[in-house]
Parts: sequence; C-alpha cells; structure tokens
Amino acid sequence: MKTVTPTQLRTNIYNLLDEVLKTGLPLEIKKGDKKLRIVPVDGVDKLKNLILRPDAIQGDPNDLVEISWGEEVNLDLP
Repeated sequence: MKTVTPTQLRTNIYNLLDEVLKTGLPLEIKKGDKKLRIVPVDGVDKLKNLILRPDAIQGDPNDLVEISWGEEVNLDLP
C-alpha cells in the first residue's frame, strides 16, 4: 500500500486516484499520527494486469507427470 502526505496528495491527486482505480490498491494518507485511506468501491479485475508469458506451459498439468527427465538430469551424486 502506498502512503503519501496531504501535500503529496494535493500535488498529484489525479494521478494517485488513477493509480488506485487501475491497481485496486488502497492509498494511505498520513497526517500526523492519523491515517486515512482511499479505496476503490468496485473491485478491480487484477487478471487484466497479468503479463503475457508465451514461454509458459499451457495445457493439461497431468501431461507433465509423464515427462522423463533421465536424459536431462544427472542424479549420480558423490
């Protein structure tokens, strides 16, 4: 959670609000020893923030059980 002072909030309020709406993470404002939070009312779909990883394995995880690593790994330990 990001924490800002009231001065930082006033200086950059539109960007900070956009960040809260985009990420869904609350923004904490610290004034003296008191704290306030700005949180989005509606939930954010965090799956939209996922990065495409084309090298990731796609398919049935049970297919991985059948893979033989014998030629790939040398398990002869000293």
